Amino acid sequence: MKLGVLVVDDEKNIREGLGRALELDGYDVSLAADGEDALQNIQKGTIDLVITDLKMPRMSGEELLKTVAARYPNIPVIVLTGHGTIENAVNAMRMGAYDFITKPVNLDHLSMLVKRALGNRMLALEHQALKEEVERLENKRRYSQIIGKSTAMQKVFDLINQVAPTRASVLITGESGVGKELVADSIHHLSDRKNGPFIKVHCAALSENLLESELFGHERGSFTGAVSQKKGRFELADGGTIFLDEIGEISHTVQVKLLRVLQEKTFERVGGEKSIEVDVRVISATNRDLRAEIEAGRFREDLFYRLNIVNIAIPPLRERKEDIPLLIAGFLSEFSRENNKTIKGIDPKARSALYNYRWPGNIRELRNTLESAVVLAKGDIITLDDLPPILRREDEHGFIRLDLGITMAEAEKEIIRQTLYFTKNNKSRAAEILGIGRKTLHRKLDEYGLTAEFGPGESGTP
Repeated sequence: MKLGVLVVDDEKNIREGLGRALELDGYDVSLAADGEDALQNIQKGTIDLVITDLKMPRMSGEELLKTVAARYPNIPVIVLTGHGTIENAVNAMRMGAYDFITKPVNLDHLSMLVKRALGNRMLALEHQALKEEVERLENKRRYSQIIGKSTAMQKVFDLINQVAPTRASVLITGESGVGKELVADSIHHLSDRKNGPFIKVHCAALSENLLESELFGHERGSFTGAVSQKKGRFELADGGTIFLDEIGEISHTVQVKLLRVLQEKTFERVGGEKSIEVDVRVISATNRDLRAEIEAGRFREDLFYRLNIVNIAIPPLRERKEDIPLLIAGFLSEFSRENNKTIKGIDPKARSALYNYRWPGNIRELRNTLESAVVLAKGDIITLDDLPPILRREDEHGFIRLDLGITMAEAEKEIIRQTLYFTKNNKSRAAEILGIGRKTLHRKLDEYGLTAEFGPGESGTP
């Protein structure tokens, strides 16, 4: 698919000469003699870049620039100017022009400028398309703050929808940073308890005595500092849901009391004798292997089976890399709003670095990385220099990582995806590296569902 460039100049020789030069560079060129003709061309929806003179009859280049900037903010405008009107060109930049070039036009300089402007435009369009896909996926689900379209995450979403309306206890497992708390949020808000309390407890943050008091409450005078009666989290969660994060960290004493709550739905406050009955759904989460903890004698087997009525295992980010572009788009939008910055996209080298990194901290690490990149970005496109040094070093190695245990089809899909990132979505070059024909590459893009991710044509860098 060729990119469309519109040349606007009232001097026939100039607009036709520039048109021929741009056609040789591979663009689909349209010509217009003034601003009004130009707007009619733009309204057809096939123009990706405008090159316009400033001084023209009927509608001047300045008026055209104002209109394009207001109606079509994603279409870059390059201004042509004579040597005596540099001041006008500078004013045009203030009005939103991408850049300006003086007459007589240096065609090599123009070619470079057009290439750069269109590259940025395609990055912005790609980012916008991903943002829209994130919104579409979020709207499709009844409730979820989780972003993902990979097969692995679709299985997670199906499990959430199945288990949410039930009373079953759920154990969410996965590495640190994969989003276990978001899954718990989704289960509660999709359940018939959504109007009841949703109480969260981070078990690893409290000592044994404090955790017992926090969960079950205490009576006045039950220990030093207990100056008044306090309700525990289970009482506060009555009629709703309690989320016990890092459940693998709790002591044997707390495990015994928790088992009783799950079995009998009753407990006593610390220092108390009265049994308190509650109706609470328990969702727990851990990044530990609880079966191994049972073997080591650190976790009760009977408690494990009570907690693990349904297990939802969240895959690490390195095993669902097809979700990374959507996560990038979602986080860039979020942090752009929070920091009052306009980030239009992310360049191919930065995207490749983000894609090839192993993400030991999973989504939490990706989120922090993108928040930092937005804050530190000097322009409206995130570049490799905006990313942490460790990602830049990883990107320099130039190899493809494949995880053990994947199928041949999954390996081929991953090799194609990473090769396209490496070639900045230049499909001819990618096909050449892969040793296959371009038609075969397009067929495999359709087969593996990669067409939406990489688009039908060449990269935004012509």
